[in-house]
Amino acid sequence: MALLLAVQASAASGDVLVTNGSPTGPFSQNKQNEPAVAIDAHAPNVVVAGSNDEIDMEACNAGDPTTCPFTRGVGVSGFYYSTDSGKSWTQPMYTGWTARNCLGPAPCAAAVGTIGTIPGYFESGLVADGDPALAFGPRLGPSGFSWSNGSRLYYANLTSNFPGTKTFNGFEAIAVSRTDNVPVARGGAKPSWMPPVLVSMQSSTTFSDKEQVWADNASSSPFFGNVYICWASFRGQEKSPNASPAPMLVAVSSDGGSTWTQQLVSPAANNSNVNPMDGCTVRTDSKGNAYVFGLAKSSGSSPFEFMSMSSNGGQTWSHQTPVVGPVSQPGVFDPVLGRPTIDGIAGARSDLAPAPSVDIANGAPDGSGATDRIVLSYVSGAINTQHVYFAESSDQGATWSNPRMVESRSTDHGYYSAPAISPNGTDVYIVYNAFTTPYRNDTSSARTLVGVFLHASVGTSGTGAFTEVGRGTPGDPRASSQNNLVGEFLGDYVYAAATRTYGTGVWNDARNGTDCPAIDAWRMSLRVGPALSRPAPQQACNNTFGNSDIYAFTTAK
Repeated sequence: MALLLAVQASAASGDVLVTNGSPTGPFSQNKQNEPAVAIDAHAPNVVVAGSNDEIDMEACNAGDPTTCPFTRGVGVSGFYYSTDSGKSWTQPMYTGWTARNCLGPAPCAAAVGTIGTIPGYFESGLVADGDPALAFGPRLGPSGFSWSNGSRLYYANLTSNFPGTKTFNGFEAIAVSRTDNVPVARGGAKPSWMPPVLVSMQSSTTFSDKEQVWADNASSSPFFGNVYICWASFRGQEKSPNASPAPMLVAVSSDGGSTWTQQLVSPAANNSNVNPMDGCTVRTDSKGNAYVFGLAKSSGSSPFEFMSMSSNGGQTWSHQTPVVGPVSQPGVFDPVLGRPTIDGIAGARSDLAPAPSVDIANGAPDGSGATDRIVLSYVSGAINTQHVYFAESSDQGATWSNPRMVESRSTDHGYYSAPAISPNGTDVYIVYNAFTTPYRNDTSSARTLVGVFLHASVGTSGTGAFTEVGRGTPGDPRASSQNNLVGEFLGDYVYAAATRTYGTGVWNDARNGTDCPAIDAWRMSLRVGPALSRPAPQQACNNTFGNSDIYAFTTAK
């Protein structure tokens, strides 16, 4: 059955709500984060986005009202569509395994019904577990890849086994969904999506994580149409003490994503002196060179942004080389979360803030005007002095400019960032999330999160000064939450994309959420004691507690 969400959000200027199909409450159905965005180089008015979207999860009131679990078997990979260069968005509805009607007080009993996430996983014995990554490439035809065949959208994400099944080994794998008809997929036509394909080769203890996808979309490339996915392969359950080692892997497909070949890019060592690359990004230039970037350290040195390159379509990769740095991990370690936070105690984790995000001016769709300039951004620095940094290379990553701070206001404490460069190399854009309040040593003081969009022109000497062209409405990140409620949650990244005429970016946003003093007090008690009783969010908080959204900005006229 085809279902289409009737609600559509748009804005003549300024930012716009992308996740307009998800409710404002209750938690966790109102929780979205980790946005990704992609533009079809062959039809640049078409923009798609993804996020972690818990629209189909059970409400906290189902069963024990003090817990807000991830409902077993329910997917969280949201999909959104724009036909006007990102000025308005729709969120299609499909059918699959859902718990959106589990509102309590009875314990949840999930069933087949309406879902607001990508379809086909339940039917394949899988669960779409988020960490979205999207890319458009050419469609494969009888004579090979050509834009004349149309465009193919790739949606990569984490996946686990549906409860009671054993589709693959390990805890989390990487899978990719594909569609050759995005306009039909937008209308809620489930058959327009091909069944998901497992990409990662799994062992019984593997936890694959933080994947990124890219399709070689410049027809000037000898490997035009190749698709690349990079990820970290933890050899234990996620990032537990048993998760080491965690090499960086890249899988390549030359047949439109039907089959994949996996290659090791970084060593598996993970100790006090050597860490493999994490938080990867993959891109291609107009000549078909593929580049993988990640954050790592070697031989006891400080962390750097590392790069590995392939000149043969991903068959082999160069030794990873430090290119930009040193980089420092921003944030203060939170003992309850086991991770650093930037905004304060019980804040949103920030462990991937310094991970590199990259784009290349590869001249897509045909390679014309390509400069192959590589642009890179990340966040680094000590608490309350962390910055959004930008660096670039005009010689295939052989040399790099000195990193420079680019945040538009001195009160912006960088959180996540991502760049985009126009295919002809004339314009650079950066989107970033920032906290505008200093690190809070309590949970009672207000905090502020904002999304920002920057632009700079590229001249003969490189990228010029950045100017703020878009700034979202601030919100209090204390209104966001992990499902276990012990801290805030805003995911691990933001994303940007560009054409020859406009740029767009997506970010995490807290403006529509409401802080809950009872949750604040309980979170603080877990750090300083004595621990208070866990609140029931739907009884102790405003209905919009936990409501985090994805917003976008576009420079398209």
